[in-house]
Amino acid sequence: MSLANDVLEAAKSKGVMIATAESCTGGLVFAALTDIAGSSAVMERGFVTYTNDAKQEMLGVSSKTLDAVGAVSEDVAKEMAEGAVSNSKAQIAVSITGIAGPGGSEHKPEGRVCFGITNGKSTITETVEFGALGRENVRKAAQNHALSLLQKAISQY
Repeated sequence: MSLANDVLEAAKSKGVMIATAESCTGGLVFAALTDIAGSSAVMERGFVTYTNDAKQEMLGVSSKTLDAVGAVSEDVAKEMAEGAVSNSKAQIAVSITGIAGPGGSEHKPEGRVCFGITNGKSTITETVEFGALGRENVRKAAQNHALSLLQKAISQY
């Protein structure tokens, strides 16, 4: 059984719908889940918000937050996850924003990814430093981490 399949089965058993809000992963989490037949039972929608404008327009991320801390931050990840729930019929949402690479900076290095997970009542955020693994590997690691966050959140729902 794959992690994505486990997430779908858990969501089906709890009767919850899922939304994703993705930036650096460009929809990989949503794709991993919807690659599985029957996923439409629990997958509500996915937001790919690569630009700051998209984050603001589609998810309601505050321009003040973006100006203060930048897109790669737990504050923005929190607003993205909460915006995904409030702009959908989902009960649980995961968000991802980070620096997949190549590049980065001293303050925001390649491989830094911020996550948000919400059940519509409370939101948890975290930052994972995957390191300079290369763009493809950072994105895959972020996808897998987001699936793990979803699995945990659904099990506690």
